[in-house]
Amino acid sequence: MPTVPPDDAAAPWSARLLAALGAAADVLLPGECVLCGGAAGGRIACASCHAEHLRCARPRCRVCANPLAEGADGAAGARLCGRCVTDRPAFDATFVAVDYALPLDRLVLQLKFRGRLALAALFGRALADAALAAPGFARPALLCPVPLGPKRLAGRGFNQALEIARPLSRALGVELHPRLAVRVHDTAAQSLVEPSARGANVARAFALRDRALVEGRHIGLVDDVMTSGETLNALAATFKRYGAARVTCLVFARTPPHYI
Repeated sequence: MPTVPPDDAAAPWSARLLAALGAAADVLLPGECVLCGGAAGGRIACASCHAEHLRCARPRCRVCANPLAEGADGAAGARLCGRCVTDRPAFDATFVAVDYALPLDRLVLQLKFRGRLALAALFGRALADAALAAPGFARPALLCPVPLGPKRLAGRGFNQALEIARPLSRALGVELHPRLAVRVHDTAAQSLVEPSARGANVARAFALRDRALVEGRHIGLVDDVMTSGETLNALAATFKRYGAARVTCLVFARTPPHYI
């Protein structure tokens, strides 16, 4: 197993300040819906936008959450996409709230690159609602956010997966372990890597800190976006090597296959 580095170093003060100011603005100025700009009644998204954009249940592969043909649900909590039939990933199930598409993709980018941390609360609650309503969902024993590499964490000032995992943990009543998994080295952003090379990019990128927390247990992995699934697959494989009995991915947004 690779050497586990010490706890993630603190981000530089400028990055932390940017994240703090973004969070404060969201708290102090909550009057407008983040999607339509209309009155939100003290919420992050108004009731109309929440109903239209954050409740988009559709048939999905039970393993990777890729969309299935309409009308495929009936039998179907057990349906698999063709890729998962022929090349099963290390994780056992995936639950998502929305597709990574307009207008929600813009909100993900605002969280990630502009430090709008209040959006993480919206994402975490929407993800909890979607998971609890999905057929076949079972609560994991613990949640672990997908970790960032040290350099990216220092530059951004926060881990968006962890920020989503906090409200998700509260909504599901599942314990959160923010530092259980670590990236042992920085990897190139998957969005900058050719799809065929993404698996190799994150191979052996992760390690775990406490085997006793993992052996024989159901682990929930939390992330903001799932595209090819290679990052979550690599992290799930690491948990399985440490003895996890089951790994479930909990992801706010799933990139439709034709965007990959």
